[in-house]
Amino acid sequence: MLGPGGYEVLTAVDGADGLRLVLQERPDLVILDAQAPGVGGVEFLQALKEQGSAVPIILCAARGSEDLLVQALRLGVRDCVVKPFEPQEMRLAVGRVLAQARLEAERDQLTAQLGEVNERLQRQLQELQTLYGLGRSVTSFLDLDTVLERVVEAAVLVTQAEEGLLLLRELPEGDLLLRAARDLDEESARPLRVPIDDTLAGQVVRTGEQVVIAQARSKLATGYLVNALIYVPLRTAEAGIIGVLGVANRRSDRSFSEHEVQVLSALADYASVAVQNAGLYERAETERRKLEAVLRETAEGVVVFDFSTGIELANPTAREALQLPSDETTEATEIGELHPSVRELLDAVARSGRVTRTEVPIGDGRTFSAQVSPVEGVGYVLMMQDVTHLKELDRVKSEFVATVSHDLRTPLTTIQGYVALLERVGPLSHEQQEFVKRVQTSIADVSELTGELLDLGRIETGYDLAMEPVQLGEIIDEAVEVYRPRAQERGQELRWESRALPAVLGSRHRLGQVMEHLLSNALKYTPDGGWIAVEAMGDGEYVIVRVADNGVGIPVADQPYVFERFYRVESEVTSDVGGTGLGLTIVRSVIEKHGGRVWVESQPGTGSVFTFVLPRMRRADLAGKQGGGDPD
Repeated sequence: MLGPGGYEVLTAVDGADGLRLVLQERPDLVILDAQAPGVGGVEFLQALKEQGSAVPIILCAARGSEDLLVQALRLGVRDCVVKPFEPQEMRLAVGRVLAQARLEAERDQLTAQLGEVNERLQRQLQELQTLYGLGRSVTSFLDLDTVLERVVEAAVLVTQAEEGLLLLRELPEGDLLLRAARDLDEESARPLRVPIDDTLAGQVVRTGEQVVIAQARSKLATGYLVNALIYVPLRTAEAGIIGVLGVANRRSDRSFSEHEVQVLSALADYASVAVQNAGLYERAETERRKLEAVLRETAEGVVVFDFSTGIELANPTAREALQLPSDETTEATEIGELHPSVRELLDAVARSGRVTRTEVPIGDGRTFSAQVSPVEGVGYVLMMQDVTHLKELDRVKSEFVATVSHDLRTPLTTIQGYVALLERVGPLSHEQQEFVKRVQTSIADVSELTGELLDLGRIETGYDLAMEPVQLGEIIDEAVEVYRPRAQERGQELRWESRALPAVLGSRHRLGQVMEHLLSNALKYTPDGGWIAVEAMGDGEYVIVRVADNGVGIPVADQPYVFERFYRVESEVTSDVGGTGLGLTIVRSVIEKHGGRVWVESQPGTGSVFTFVLPRMRRADLAGKQGGGDPD
């Protein structure tokens, strides 16, 4: 990576070979790996120091090597590159160090004439390096104590102070706690807690202003004497003053310059950023742990996909149900094909951009209710709930209802026969005739209910659902002609323009039932003189049919339940309308058995629109019905 830059690079096979090359070839720069075999890291630096070599060194170290970096800095390392690194990062580091080396060489040539200026430049360069290194520490390390120690070390280094410390406020109204120190003797460091009242550090917190003591031996409230001291505040935009950074000279009479005060203030800003970052990281980690615990313990399966359907997150329930690997993150391409139902669900949501639901049967006999929701900026979230017990209850209930309905037919037929014979065995009074009519009406209602229950059971089990190519246009024609006389009796307008539609694969009888139930409902809930309109069209891979009316409409709260069994909208307007509450349930079951969807849109007092969508018949469907091969 350095060859194209015009550098001549010497390579050592190990640390000992490197020492030999450095002493023999006297290179301009050494790039040292902290884990070099043989003589490496601190041992290598100490050996060079003993030989009197001042060659600049760049140290390559892994994250978490803070103690090693501190020792290396003390032994004269010029820069540090944290592994892994990009080639550009190393080239920049080499450029910086060589530039620094060139500046130092020029400085040596002018030392005699520009001693004071040269010293100032060196100090400034050192300050810049320290600030740069500290800035990298703030952004590279998440451990707050490590960063604060680096801040105090840098403060002592750039101000040439004898000791340094950093205090943080325990609570918004609490005392100051010692969090980091450099060269502070044990006796001075003993009071780890500094009160806000009657202390110089507390004064900085209270006023937000720096405190500087110069060339005057003063006794602080904490109990020790100083000749010179700087305390600067640590502040954040959210919490205000959060602590104090300070340096002091207790033995030397050297005072601190205004420039050193400014540099210390810059270091305090770094410390404030580190504290703020640590707080944000801690809050983020807390929320992450909470989310992780919730996802781990919840009984529902949760999977988060990105917009390319790669898995970002999956909890144990979902991984077990979908047989996903136990990795934290797994791309869909790495786990093979997802469950077909889940894949279809994701594709449907990607096309529509709306929440979509389906049922996912898995190999061990369980069934999950799955819902995929698009989430802006995230991707898609899959929620899976085990509904196996509900499916079993529904199956048992359906069998029970079917059994009862079947067993009711014989006694109902008997009752109906004997009621019809009453008039033959003797004359009935007017009141008795009225009672007989009511019995016959009730028998007819119960017979209709049992018939529809048995019909629904056959539909749900797939019985009597032979699929063949059918023309929806013809089915609609027949249903409209059946109900047109009823509409005319009530002065209603039944609109339908017969047209050719794409063929669908389905049961002619069952699809006819769908149209009959939708038209019957529309006529019953539309007042005299109203209108009912039927529309149908082909749309790409689907055929869409709508039955609209200007009837009483359905309240918004009732709309999600109108397709449930026995659900009927209760209102003063609809109280006289008869029915079993199973018609729309049959409609939904038939449409879903045909691979379609049905829904309602309605406004109370305005009318309703029932829409169902069926997939148009494809060539492959027709080929399958004919036993394979191309129908052409």
